[in-house]
Amino acid sequence: MQYSHSKEKAQDFCEKVLASIAEQGLTPVPQIFELWYVYHAECNPDVVRAIDILKDGHQKITDERCEEIHQRFLGDHKENARVRVAGDRIQETIKDISLRVRDVKSATHKYNEELQSATGRLSHDVSPDEIRQTLKMVLDNTSEMIEHNVRLEQELEKSTLVMHELQRDLELVRKQALSDSLTGLANRKAFENEIVMLCQQAEQKGETFCLILLDIDHFKLFNDNYGHQVGDQVLRLVARTLTDGVKGRDMAARFGGEEFAVLLPHTNLMGAMKVADSLRAIVQGKELINRNTGDKLGRVTLSAGVAEFSAGEPVENFIERVDAALYAAKNNGRNQIAAASAPGPQNKRA
Repeated sequence: MQYSHSKEKAQDFCEKVLASIAEQGLTPVPQIFELWYVYHAECNPDVVRAIDILKDGHQKITDERCEEIHQRFLGDHKENARVRVAGDRIQETIKDISLRVRDVKSATHKYNEELQSATGRLSHDVSPDEIRQTLKMVLDNTSEMIEHNVRLEQELEKSTLVMHELQRDLELVRKQALSDSLTGLANRKAFENEIVMLCQQAEQKGETFCLILLDIDHFKLFNDNYGHQVGDQVLRLVARTLTDGVKGRDMAARFGGEEFAVLLPHTNLMGAMKVADSLRAIVQGKELINRNTGDKLGRVTLSAGVAEFSAGEPVENFIERVDAALYAAKNNGRNQIAAASAPGPQNKRA
């Protein structure tokens, strides 16, 4: 996992990590430190949710449980295992094809020698019996050569099917590595890759783009009052709204916990503000119903910060500007959109 926090934020997260490790009586090994860093920085929503469930259930958080969560969500062991299996199958397929091609090559060499021999014999005066024997030998060798080619063709067809299957598996692994398992949106890693690319395009081509950060208001109350299943339902509701509300090259991602991000290429600040407010209004217009009981649980509201990228601005500063606007929206009463202030000279690269 990649981390792109400023020095000040990273220091703050580290202090919280050490405090949590001491509070829980955990061993400060790298895996556990990373797990709690990811938790406090909210880099991986699944990690946040897993630890929150342990905390809310007043369960004992041990080294073993931390290592299990780390392996499950941060170890990439499943994806790596599938890539290893795919690699082994590719090597096996290549080996089989190489053996078959070598056999055909050897058979072709032998066949050419037999044809040359037959040509030499038939270039002299020979009896009809010798001609029949020579032609029979040529036909037998030709039949054997055809069999070799048929087997090679079958092997190639088989390998083609295997390669297509492996291509699908590897594409699935790639998508899973860039997707949030709960909401189906792009995950933090995919978001970071995309925003870096958009920043580079903005610098090189002068293209503009905007970032929206949205946060579910009072999300903790849904978890505390109705449980994590309802909390997950809220997250999926917002995710579906974002998916339906973006188009083309726009990207909706789960940024962390109950926070979401929307990247809008070729969009200025005014356009992004309209998109953000439209998403807020759509979510507010949907009544949340407990799927298990049918009870009406009220409405979900969002607060959001919006900013347009400014050339020469480091990506971490850009995200911090949007984050500051988001918190301004929440501090001003929630369920509203706030535009980020323009970057100051200190936020520009020299």
